[in-house]
Amino acid sequence: MVKYMKLKGGRHFRQRLVLSTLSGTPISIEEIRADETWPGLRSHEIKLLRLIELISDGGAVVINETGTKLKYNPGVLICGKRPDAFDCGLSRSIGYFLEPLIVLGLFGKKSLEIKLKGITNDAKDPTVDTFRSTTLNIVKRFGIDSEGADLKIVNRGAPPLGGGEVILKVPMVESSLSAVTWIDEGMVKRIRGTTFSTRVSSQFENTMIHAARGIFNRLLPDVHIFTDHKAGDKAGKSPGFGISLVAETTSGCYISTDTAVSYARGEDDEDDERKELMPPEKIGEQAASMLLGEIEQGGVVDSTHQGLLFLLCALCPQDVSKVRVGKLSPYAIETLRHIRDFLGVKFVITPDPSTETVILKCVGCGLKNLSRKFS
Repeated sequence: MVKYMKLKGGRHFRQRLVLSTLSGTPISIEEIRADETWPGLRSHEIKLLRLIELISDGGAVVINETGTKLKYNPGVLICGKRPDAFDCGLSRSIGYFLEPLIVLGLFGKKSLEIKLKGITNDAKDPTVDTFRSTTLNIVKRFGIDSEGADLKIVNRGAPPLGGGEVILKVPMVESSLSAVTWIDEGMVKRIRGTTFSTRVSSQFENTMIHAARGIFNRLLPDVHIFTDHKAGDKAGKSPGFGISLVAETTSGCYISTDTAVSYARGEDDEDDERKELMPPEKIGEQAASMLLGEIEQGGVVDSTHQGLLFLLCALCPQDVSKVRVGKLSPYAIETLRHIRDFLGVKFVITPDPSTETVILKCVGCGLKNLSRKFS
């Protein structure tokens, strides 16, 4: 008789699936958007379930007819090299799927290599550039083979029609992650970035760079923002442009922000009076200001990466990890709750009034890569 952990509601679906899979805890979720006009699981959530099924073996998923109830019994993570591309659909970008994949890929029987198709850059999820420049560098802090972790952007794809393609490689952990003490943010020594444009003039990129540099150059000299203008098949199916920025500090922290502009999903293509997109100059200024805001609030990661940082700390061996972050984001707070419920790991949270940051300490749950051991 399978004993399920009972959960309610459709929020934090990714977190629950990832923690359920890693801890081997079967879950049953009820009342998934039961009161909404369109009840039940969304298409991207079903895609995520399919993706986890694809990289694992022996799991079971049961969804009721309306999609408002789900039972998930996790299998063993196999990972390995996937010959076929996985279509992430168009309701969320590839970034929605990358974070769960990166964490799960670490604990597979074989190293993960997978091709994902869909939207590479949108305003909702972190873009593929942020994963390449920042997320993978954060994961490497925990003792991961730095050669093995890689994200290659083959084609760009903006909403609503996508057409992007990336190849993700995640090395498996030999036995377990390494605990970290990571509380020194250091000083910002350089800023790097990438602009992209698909099916619009490449001049948009120069305008964004000029606007962003106008803000950064008053503060530090070492600013390089690269362009990535795609044309033809490489440009996906919709017009769009955007910028991804990352500040590197003297102590090896990566603080990032990104933004992308495209026509909203579901807008009628025949509509001549399509709303005006935000001008590239504004986009460059906005992204630069957002990055300065992230740097100002302190911490060794930016607010979008707090949840991932806490999860990696909790998965470490039974050793103390200590990290410093800025103001806790709502997503990060929810992550801490889920970590407590699934892994039994509690964090000691100490505010540091002098810097207005927070220091978190925990003893990891000692998750070992068992699927590798028994192979």
